[in-house]
Amino acid sequence: MSGWLETIKMSFRTESTPNLSGIGMTSQRTRERLLGRLMDQGITSMEVLDVIRSTPRHIFLDEALSHRAYEDVALPIGFNQTISQPYIVARMTEIAFLSGPLTNVLEIGTGCGYQTSILARLAKRVTTVERIKPLLDKARKNLRLLGLRNIDFRHGDGSLGFKRSGPFDAIITTAAPQQIPHELLFQLNDGGRLIIPVGGDVQQLQLITRRGEDFQCDKLEDVKFVPLLVGQVQN
Repeated sequence: MSGWLETIKMSFRTESTPNLSGIGMTSQRTRERLLGRLMDQGITSMEVLDVIRSTPRHIFLDEALSHRAYEDVALPIGFNQTISQPYIVARMTEIAFLSGPLTNVLEIGTGCGYQTSILARLAKRVTTVERIKPLLDKARKNLRLLGLRNIDFRHGDGSLGFKRSGPFDAIITTAAPQQIPHELLFQLNDGGRLIIPVGGDVQQLQLITRRGEDFQCDKLEDVKFVPLLVGQVQN
């Protein structure tokens, strides 16, 4: 495994920017240990692993929590929201890209922008919707540091999707509704995938695949996400 990890090429340089490269518990060596844990949990996509390896997760967290950035856990980012566990980010991304590169992806729940950054380095275009304006502004700043320019940021009610930019090859939802919003289903391309946690106290990660006017549902595993809330928050 270590030999394979050493052969993965960085897709953007971090050495020249100390804030991105990290030291100690945020160093590249620490990131590689995280990759080993993801592989042990069944993540096999080299493209996804490569992007996670070279993405500085610590810049998406407050400084007080940055030393925990490469632990495989969800962490608070304010406003009762969390940055998702790296395994879940990798799992959802891997499922979305099962059939290869995607042109148009929708993310519901931008948060601090970490999942957004992973998607944006694998898809041609990403539209991301966040209901909490200060979080969206913070994510925009974080992703500007990484030089990612293929992201359309939208402040809005994620349960409605963003029809104007659709249809989408994949939709990833980083918050859990009690039931799948129909608006999201009909914003998928034929053959498109919706990866979404569903439920309240007990949640399941589900994969919905569109086949014409039909939708195939596969239940994948138990998960724990913050709830998908309707409406918008300005401050």
